[in-house]
Amino acid sequence: LRERALAQAAVVGASRTPASFRAEVELVLGLRAGTYADDGGRRYVSPPVQDAAFDLWVLASSGGESARVAGELGLPLAANYHVSPSNTLETVAAYRAAFRPGVLAEPYVVVSADVLVADTTERARELASPFADWVLSIRRGADGAIAYPRPADATDWAERPEDERAVVADRVDTRVVGDPATVVGRLETLARVTGADELLVTTAAHDLADRQRSFALLAQAWGATEGEAPRVPALAATP
Repeated sequence: LRERALAQAAVVGASRTPASFRAEVELVLGLRAGTYADDGGRRYVSPPVQDAAFDLWVLASSGGESARVAGELGLPLAANYHVSPSNTLETVAAYRAAFRPGVLAEPYVVVSADVLVADTTERARELASPFADWVLSIRRGADGAIAYPRPADATDWAERPEDERAVVADRVDTRVVGDPATVVGRLETLARVTGADELLVTTAAHDLADRQRSFALLAQAWGATEGEAPRVPALAATP
């Protein structure tokens, strides 16, 4: 019993040495299916994982190992456009090139996007003004993200030093900000260019009411009103 407990800890214990990324993903898949075994044929179980009803996704920010492994194992891919926008097309292309039927019979791609919708583009831009300060804190700050600032406390873009602009420009330029029609148009373009099956929308704003209003306006403009199916691709949202 002690030998088995030690062996189990070596495979799924918190202090074990991680294997390659592919091996780790295969381990999770095997534990869920109840089929994982070591080279000697000994099977292992993980009660929280075995037969659990969850979908396993791979998040990728480039065309490297994560995208390739997701394709090789036939898993769905989440392409991290809202954090690494310049790499998204490469990420999706690498995934599709590596794809082999596995968990899925065909590739499935979700693309993330930072979105902020308001009744007018002017109001949306006002609410979006702290975004650069927040992103800068993530990319330069030793302690991670600051609390999302109020628009009144945001640094004006014209007054921001050039070196700071260079750090955050990709995120600011690719954030989808505007009135409902403008945002939907840009999201449809993003979906078309990337071939996304689904878009995952995240919204950052100081006030909860503004985030809720953004989601409501986008849902209505996208066609996801009550009793009406949204247009393809699907649109998911996370506050």
